Amino acid sequence: MSSRRHRHTSSIAPAYTGRLSTAPVPSLRLPDEPMDPQAAYRYIHDELMLDGSSRLNLATFVTTWMDPEAEKLMAETFDKNMIDKDEYPATAAIEQRCVSMVADLFHAEGLRDDDPASAIGVSTVGSSEAVMLAGLAMSWRWRQKVGKDWRTRTPNLVMGSNVQVVWEKFCRYFDVEPIYLPMEEGRYVITPEQVRAAVDEDTIGVVAILGTTYTGELEPIAEICAVLDEIAAAGGVDVPVHVDAASGGFVVPFLHPEVSWDFRLPRVVSINVSGHKYGLTYPGIGFVVWRNAEHLPDELVFRVNYLGGDMPTFTLNFSKGGNQVIGQYYNFLRLGRAGYSQVMHSLSDTARWLGDQLRNSEHFELISDGSAIPVVSFRLKGDRAYTEFDVSHALRSFGWQVPAYTMPDDASDVTVLRVVVREGFSADLARALRDDTLTVLKTLDELKPNGHFDEVQPFAH
Repeated sequence: MSSRRHRHTSSIAPAYTGRLSTAPVPSLRLPDEPMDPQAAYRYIHDELMLDGSSRLNLATFVTTWMDPEAEKLMAETFDKNMIDKDEYPATAAIEQRCVSMVADLFHAEGLRDDDPASAIGVSTVGSSEAVMLAGLAMSWRWRQKVGKDWRTRTPNLVMGSNVQVVWEKFCRYFDVEPIYLPMEEGRYVITPEQVRAAVDEDTIGVVAILGTTYTGELEPIAEICAVLDEIAAAGGVDVPVHVDAASGGFVVPFLHPEVSWDFRLPRVVSINVSGHKYGLTYPGIGFVVWRNAEHLPDELVFRVNYLGGDMPTFTLNFSKGGNQVIGQYYNFLRLGRAGYSQVMHSLSDTARWLGDQLRNSEHFELISDGSAIPVVSFRLKGDRAYTEFDVSHALRSFGWQVPAYTMPDDASDVTVLRVVVREGFSADLARALRDDTLTVLKTLDELKPNGHFDEVQPFAH
């Protein structure tokens, strides 16, 4: 009888009040005892409910929605280590196909339809690793050019103050002097003349951005290359260009195919792109590709055989899940050029519509209207008693995460709001954002004193 009563009680125990009500799970040390898998799932799942909705996070460029079929494929390949190419030859072949497709999209040299290995590049953990690898290749090429006395000189890298922080990390980690070209109010990209004045014999390369993080604008890459061509033709320094296409590399070829920014410009030697941004794949996946083998020094490529075969590798991360590559390959096959073109035009239409609505509200001045890549950046205009930070804070009460931030040097007195339009951000959601923004502006216009929030304002996360 006692045993039956115990089984009956266990079967009807409440999910919460009968579990962990008096003995919380330790969060800073390993628990002493194991936990039922369903209880562990519920414990973690419930804590994650406190996060904001990723789909309403308009600050991130990172993909927050994929086809269910892609999710299934990625779940089936969580356990595959990308580095073990001998054990997982099909996954390795798919990775090389992806690299080849990216290289072909960017017009790399020497590609052969029957040889995916003719593409010079690798998949990476986002553009951060890709940037490090591209920077290392430029640095080693510079060493080869200047000869044995490179140790007595200080290499430098020319780039705008608007670069993503990973470029600062590269320079600090690998002892390269960063030469930052300043912005100014009304201009948030670098100019060819700034580049002309900055390069010297110790410059390992110039970084140009295809879709800046701050505003989504395209830097004048063809014009920058032309200036560097002039310098070299006149007997001056011969400086390569790396294109940071993290945000724009999967947009511009489909939205603006007439724009020359890639390997069609002979001075461009390497390009990085984020598959987890407008490549439409969950994080983290990126690629770096080179014009040809000449621009990737062989000294940087390691060869290992203890995993079962002779494998060349040029990565910073030795272990990496293969599922992101599989997700990217799914997108490439699923969408093709026509599909990516359709997606990018649709996102651009939504971004430009939203930009028009913000401009028509008479509260905002547009900095980028979503036509370059699907990113809208804007600032308040007129003499208002509140700031862009107040607008961002108020939108959180509706669930929207719209970042407010100051621009880079020398335009740090300019504050900007930004909306990244991604796959999954529908036209209906754009209309909801427009309506909520108008509501916020009306409230802020009426707030007293001074329009600023204080601690008594009842805004919930």
